[in-house]
Amino acid sequence: MSALKRFFIDKIEDTVELCGEEFEHAKNVLRLSNGDEVILLDNSGNEYTAVIAGVEKKRMLLNVVRCEVGEREPNVDVCLLFGYLKNADKNEFIVQKAVELGVNKIGVFTSEFSSAYMNANKLERLNKVSKEAAKQCLRATAPEVVYLDSFEKALSYADDYQNKLFACEFATESKCDVASLQGNTAIVIGSEGGFSRAEELLANEKGFASITLGKRILRAETAAVALTSVVMFSLGELR
Repeated sequence: MSALKRFFIDKIEDTVELCGEEFEHAKNVLRLSNGDEVILLDNSGNEYTAVIAGVEKKRMLLNVVRCEVGEREPNVDVCLLFGYLKNADKNEFIVQKAVELGVNKIGVFTSEFSSAYMNANKLERLNKVSKEAAKQCLRATAPEVVYLDSFEKALSYADDYQNKLFACEFATESKCDVASLQGNTAIVIGSEGGFSRAEELLANEKGFASITLGKRILRAETAAVALTSVVMFSLGELR
């Protein structure tokens, strides 16, 4: 039996309306109708089972019948901060895989060697990718993707994290043992141009430990997914 279809909605009450893109997808793509059960999500970590009570031209009415805590949310808070890339598909790939792996927060930033720039439409698209990825991997929350318009703001976004990892292509050795991590963790990955020495120094001053990802130079999107995967395994999320 396939899993119930999942939809994000702003506010959950006993009776709710599904409108906009989620409604169009439910009605015209999935062909859901009266009596079908679905899962509603409000980013609280809860999953609400609901039954479709009516389908109108521009909305769907649903009755919530049960609320349960989502079982697939991570136990440890992990934040991924990455430099915005020129190729839109690669940015979407990073967001999609980060959500699947269990990241709780995602920040996109501009740094010294960045050659691509964010706008409202691009950010909206990345948040849509986050929601679609959350549905696919059966998470109860979709991490919000935020834009941080300077490298300093990106570093400050992770002020409260216990572990801070700064992936740097010119690091000769790792200043942190990633294999033995415990506690909430922030990860910083650069854009195609990487980081400057001054940016590494600033990151170190903010408590980030420079780490190497081996002797081969990885593409930015590969580095983001590879390091996130290693961190999640070390923290017990992939075991």
